[in-house]
Amino acid sequence: MATSLAMIVLLGLLANTLFTKLKMPGLLGMLILGVVIGPYVFNWLDPNLLKVSADFRQIALIIILLRAGLGISRDDLTKVGSTAIKLSCIPGLIEGFTITFISTIILGFSFIEGGILGFIIAAVSPAVVVPQMLEFTEKGVGTDKGIPTLILAGSSIDDVFAITIFTTFLGLYSGSHVNIGIQILTIPISIILGIVIGFMIGLAMVRIFRKYHIRDTKKVLFILGSAIMLTALENILKNKIEIAGLLGVMAIGFIILEKRPKVAKRLAAKFNKIWIFAEILLFVLVGAQVNISVAFDAGVKGLMIIFIGLIGRSLGVVLSTLGTDLNWKERLFCVISYTPKATVQAAIGAIPLSLGVKSGEVILAIAVLSILVTAPLGAIGIKASAKRFLTHSQP
Repeated sequence: MATSLAMIVLLGLLANTLFTKLKMPGLLGMLILGVVIGPYVFNWLDPNLLKVSADFRQIALIIILLRAGLGISRDDLTKVGSTAIKLSCIPGLIEGFTITFISTIILGFSFIEGGILGFIIAAVSPAVVVPQMLEFTEKGVGTDKGIPTLILAGSSIDDVFAITIFTTFLGLYSGSHVNIGIQILTIPISIILGIVIGFMIGLAMVRIFRKYHIRDTKKVLFILGSAIMLTALENILKNKIEIAGLLGVMAIGFIILEKRPKVAKRLAAKFNKIWIFAEILLFVLVGAQVNISVAFDAGVKGLMIIFIGLIGRSLGVVLSTLGTDLNWKERLFCVISYTPKATVQAAIGAIPLSLGVKSGEVILAIAVLSILVTAPLGAIGIKASAKRFLTHSQP
């Protein structure tokens, strides 16, 4: 496994550098590298590493979300609050139900099978979106109207809606007595619980840091360990109550910034350094989950469903930004920023097949295809449209 990790790091750095020099997002190079060295092409990675791939990806995602939380001030959040809430649910719901209905026509799915597919695809990828928004924040791109913060906050909650409704449809398919109203009600509860627990952990960290002199490196380890435990708690309580763990992770960073801004700035710099390694692990291992031959099985029909769903999502983004001071270029940037799929689809795309859903193979194929199509195009689109559509000011 050590050899595979070394290969990922060395080749990942090379791929990142190469694509950056080509004026393309470095994450795209790392995703492609993951596909190439993964089990479905050259199969160079140790199977034991692939078994713990989900844990590595989760830790990498926690690192970038902690860094995001350490960069979101109360003023920034207040500025975009109501719009971020709308962006967190409206685009995903429209995309999910658009795919639900269209798949009954194009693929002959039942409504429940369509719902399973729809809300696997509906989740936006924080792994693709968050790093780029942090980069824009640091460079002062779009910050005059808080656009990076808007996308950061909205995309982090978007997944909560998608995964909860996906779980509901999966329960309906298996014949479980699922109360849809109660399941929908759990969404705001899970969001509130995640934020509250994150705030409590953040406040505990602040008190410890005030009382004891601790090196910044150890502070980072304290925070990272606590955040991982929060997501572990989410998994333990999953069958009893949902907790928006990743949102709680961001809340930890937010409260530290609120209470100890100077400390938060130093910690953010530390997390930036850790992210160099975590980013490589995240994107290479996400790429390693992609089976190209399975994606090809989805064919033209799969592409049609994905793009029709994206039209629905784009409409949702436009509706969510009505009444704001964003101009049409900035709204178009928000539309593009909400297109990438990767982390959630890689994590849950195979669940229906493993549980014996009749259309599980087709659902998996379209989920994989959505990663192959939207992750690179979305990453390139975000980078290119930020230059053309957003204002550039001093950070």
